[in-house]
Amino acid sequence: MRGWQAVAAWVAGGLVLFACFLRISFGERVDSDGANSALQAWDLVHGHLMLHGWIMGDATFYAFELPLNGIVQLLFGVGNLAAHISSALTYLIVAACAAALAVTGSRGPARAVRCAVVVAVLAAPLLAGPPVLALLEEPDHIGTSLFLMLSFLLIDRLPDRPFTAPLVCLILCAGQLSDLTVRYVAVPAVVLVCGYRVLAARKLRSGDTALVVAAVMSVPLESVLRAAMVHFGAFVMAPPQTRLSSLRLWPRHASLTWLNVRVLFGSVARPDTKLGGAGAAFGLICLLAALFGLAWVIGTWRRASRAEQLLAAAIVFNLGTYLVSVMPSLGRYREVAAALPCGAVLAARALVPARITGTSRAFAAVAATGLIALLSLAIAATRPLMSPASAPLAAWLETHGLRYGIAGYWDASIVTLQSGNRVQIRAVDLYRKIDGHPGLEIYAPGWETNALWYNASWYDATFAVADSQGRYPAAGFEHVLGKPAATYRVASWLVLVYRTNLLLRILPRPGPY
Repeated sequence: MRGWQAVAAWVAGGLVLFACFLRISFGERVDSDGANSALQAWDLVHGHLMLHGWIMGDATFYAFELPLNGIVQLLFGVGNLAAHISSALTYLIVAACAAALAVTGSRGPARAVRCAVVVAVLAAPLLAGPPVLALLEEPDHIGTSLFLMLSFLLIDRLPDRPFTAPLVCLILCAGQLSDLTVRYVAVPAVVLVCGYRVLAARKLRSGDTALVVAAVMSVPLESVLRAAMVHFGAFVMAPPQTRLSSLRLWPRHASLTWLNVRVLFGSVARPDTKLGGAGAAFGLICLLAALFGLAWVIGTWRRASRAEQLLAAAIVFNLGTYLVSVMPSLGRYREVAAALPCGAVLAARALVPARITGTSRAFAAVAATGLIALLSLAIAATRPLMSPASAPLAAWLETHGLRYGIAGYWDASIVTLQSGNRVQIRAVDLYRKIDGHPGLEIYAPGWETNALWYNASWYDATFAVADSQGRYPAAGFEHVLGKPAATYRVASWLVLVYRTNLLLRILPRPGPY
């Protein structure tokens, strides 16, 4: 009976978390980045397993977020609802894996308290505005944490089983196919920790040796798999930014890294931060708890468990590789998103003992941490619902029978998503002529798009959507495409309708992606 009660408690807790995450997600927008991922997911679950024609960004999210998004779309259709549900499910799965790592070795009320600490740390950034977009909206690097924590969970609980090393190899391979962050964070963490344990035990033939080999082999395995997919017509992708930055930039990058970590944990006060300074202070407390957990593992390294060592190493590698790369810039905290759930686990394990003795003490600990976690989520969920900005445009185009057109990136796929794929707008770029002559030319983009969409023998694009204040004005489209047959104002957009197929005027993108 107690086993059923535990299962019921986990299920109930998961449903409450999902409801909160979903409500918070509805307070943030879905943009064209998320819309493109949704369209990729739709193709994936409709048999286009190789996503032929797609030009992906530097992270594909192919092995987790896209399949999850596609399955949700099969139930709810293409649209904002499915995008919000899949985002909430992604964060819920990451939270569940973090909780599973946190409770390992604990008993009774201590398990509940550790779970509450994990949830509180994951809820803190949801009180602020910017982290919500990275954590609870379109596929982003937070989902990559799943591959880290799944492999760490296997290594921690089943280190010597014969199937553990092959499974870890496959998980790391799938993670690298989705996001190369896994290669620079999880793989070296496994090699360092398991290699250290091999040296400490002075025993070469062991499960840890097999895990080191598995982690190393996942790198060429992913490369071979990716090459085979490309050979058979799979998607292409923009090259990730894996270059080292100049040594003189590292001090500035260290400052930017620390600022981005603070933003990620919700410890930077903003006008839209719930509870204002108090909300930022709560985020700072959670950040300090995670840093305390990291320091605790480093200070007790020899006695720390495999999971604790792996999580600490992952945080160090994530922040370290980010710092020395060319990626650090203000607001680019999504690249270190894995530090949030990893830090949440270390905070829970460092602050909460494996057992809490005494009925009154246990009750107080469970009540206090549970209240803090739920209150944080409840306050974050009071954020006003955000209506899709492009909804009026999508509705107008569908009502007037305009089904296929072009627009700038941020006005393209999002309208396609919001219309349920009934109106299809494809992104284009307007550039100055590359031969130095005055004027503009129109190109198919080389980022998060499908090259097949621009085939003039398959599709007929009859309109262009111009924004009134951005880099895609009506005058720019008219300069390249000529005078439209009709022009309509819809909210803040101008819809230019033509009697010719505009795809015939679009040039392939010059140069590399």
